Amino acid sequence: MPDWLALYYEDPLEITHGEGRHVWDAQGNRYLDFFGGILTTMTAHALPEVTKAVSEQAGRIIHSSTLYLNRPMVELAERIAQLSGIPDARVFFTTSGTEANDTALLLATAYRQSNTILAMRNSYHGRSFSAVGITGNRGWSPTSLSPLQTLYVHGGVRTRGPYAELGDEDFIAACVEDLRDLLGHTRAPAALIAEPIQGVGGFTSGPDGLYAAFREVLAERGILWIADEVQTGWGRTGDHFWGWQAHGQSGPPDMLTFAKGIGNGSSIGGVVARADIMNCLDSNSISTFGGTQVTMAAGLANLSYLLEHDLQGNARRVGGLLLERLRAVAAHVPHVREVRGRGLMLGIELTKPGTDDADPVAASAVLEAAREGGLLIGKGGGHNTSSLRIAPPLSLTVAEAEEGAAILENALRSI
Repeated sequence: MPDWLALYYEDPLEITHGEGRHVWDAQGNRYLDFFGGILTTMTAHALPEVTKAVSEQAGRIIHSSTLYLNRPMVELAERIAQLSGIPDARVFFTTSGTEANDTALLLATAYRQSNTILAMRNSYHGRSFSAVGITGNRGWSPTSLSPLQTLYVHGGVRTRGPYAELGDEDFIAACVEDLRDLLGHTRAPAALIAEPIQGVGGFTSGPDGLYAAFREVLAERGILWIADEVQTGWGRTGDHFWGWQAHGQSGPPDMLTFAKGIGNGSSIGGVVARADIMNCLDSNSISTFGGTQVTMAAGLANLSYLLEHDLQGNARRVGGLLLERLRAVAAHVPHVREVRGRGLMLGIELTKPGTDDADPVAASAVLEAAREGGLLIGKGGGHNTSSLRIAPPLSLTVAEAEEGAAILENALRSI
């Protein structure tokens, strides 16, 4: 394996099986899972409805490629198109969020005949050559070479940067003015791509309405808006089914990308776009493994379970309780700069006490201490990976939220 393929923990952990919101390692230790394979186990580990659908489909046919009619792919596409909010929507399935964003960039640049892309500072959009070229987080962008000209916009982090001291309304106004000024110095960009809540960046976000205000400026110039919903989609934020809906005053985005949670561990990604954008390519294109029957069966079963059990509502209720509990804990821990997020997508930023200086050593120490207590969490952040990321399956119970908060409290106090 490559040297850059990082593993969590000083003594790396092998997960052998899971059930519900828990997983077990090779030594038989049981953990409460508050990271879900990087926000991918969305409903529950070993969800019977999903495993049954996968097993039954695998017994018929696993794969045929997009060169043949594929009923499960059509059915899932129809459901996602309807849920997306994008009028006259078309859906193209990929195998990952990286590939989904790569496809959206291809569509946008072809549609607009421009290779200039606007992206947010502190952003992350995947690991392909084009995706790292628009990633605004130095820790996850290993090369400055790119097929795209990327210009970075301010606003993805509310509590850092030159506008941090402003109120929300003035913050948005300042970011919009910055965007207008930037557009006055460049050729017409193809699109702005933005995560409604920045995932790898540490679950940071601008104020609600920021991207609606950006959209007005973009629309004046015909610039597309791509909402990267790889981590924020499917009701995880609690308040909304999609992250863009917190900024929906100007309507839906021109495109949205998705992945992770919809497959509940199966490799599903995709793009939803207006038909005129999706159909703009003038050459053939297929996907060998995007939309394969067995992953589509998993996605259909997982989406049905999510909607029938109102897991978005559960994320709002349980996530709200967890957020308040963690904020109460953080008030007594000098290392905690901020507890933020919404729904079951929460971040805890750690700094050296009394400063705004990132403390990645403390973040690693909390990660280790939480594991010792029986809890798995994630890390992230644009400032030297100093933020803890908390994103359990959306079926998390109140009792499990309390259990996880108690373990986190002990881990935070241990530093």
